[in-house]
This record gives sequence, structure tokens and C-alpha cells, in this order.
Amino acid sequence: MRLFDSLEIAGSSLTAHRLWMDLISQNLANVNTTRTPEGGPYKRRVPVFAERLQGMNNDFKGVGVERIEADDLPPRMVYQPEHPDADAQGYVAYPNVNVVREMTDMMVATRAYEANLMVVESAKEIWGSAIDVLRS
Repeated sequence: MRLFDSLEIAGSSLTAHRLWMDLISQNLANVNTTRTPEGGPYKRRVPVFAERLQGMNNDFKGVGVERIEADDLPPRMVYQPEHPDADAQGYVAYPNVNVVREMTDMMVATRAYEANLMVVESAKEIWGSAIDVLRS
């Protein structure tokens, strides 16, 4: 039903941007993690968004997270020969997480989340007004 399309699309975006904010939080929490179970430093994780168009069988519409990828930027190398994870030359591989970039991404994700929340609120107001008109 077309009446609920705006809610479905805005809702899918709310979910996608919430996941992005969760990934940013994980990245920031692991900014100094030099050792992971997989070996090596933590790798920044980023979502890959995909547009979902309505198909022939009225399936999902909106935006979704297609996959979560590890950022392929090289680790940040810091000279700390006393660190337990230092290599033979005394360098420690730190995660490829840039705090400034993560905070900028967090602001973008937050603003997008707020914009979609406004779409939901506006749709509620419009539908409330339409119901009031029908009651009259």
C-alpha cells in the first residue's frame, strides 16, 4: 500500500544508519587494539549500503546494509620498541582508525538518522490530519 511507503523507506534508513553508528562506536572503541584473535591490529569496519527497489513481488523497498567490510587502509605504524607487539624494528601496527574521520562519519550518520526520524514524524502528522478530516 502506497500509504506506508514513506514509513518503510524511512524505517529502513533508520535501521541502516543505526548500524553505521554502531560500527563507528566499535571502531572508536578499538582505536588502540594492536592484537585481535585474527592476528594483527583491529581493522576499521565500514558498512556498504545498497538501494532496495520494489520488485515484481512487492518486496522490501528502501536502503539496506549489503555487507560490512574491513577497511583495507594499512595500519598506522608507531615506533615503540618497548611495546609487546613491536616488530623486529621496534614498530607497532596500530589500527587504521582515524578518530577525526570516525567523528565526522558519526555526525553524518546522526544527521541522516534525524532527517529520517522527521520523515516518520511528518507522516504521522499528515495521517493524523487526514483521519481528522475523515471524522468530520
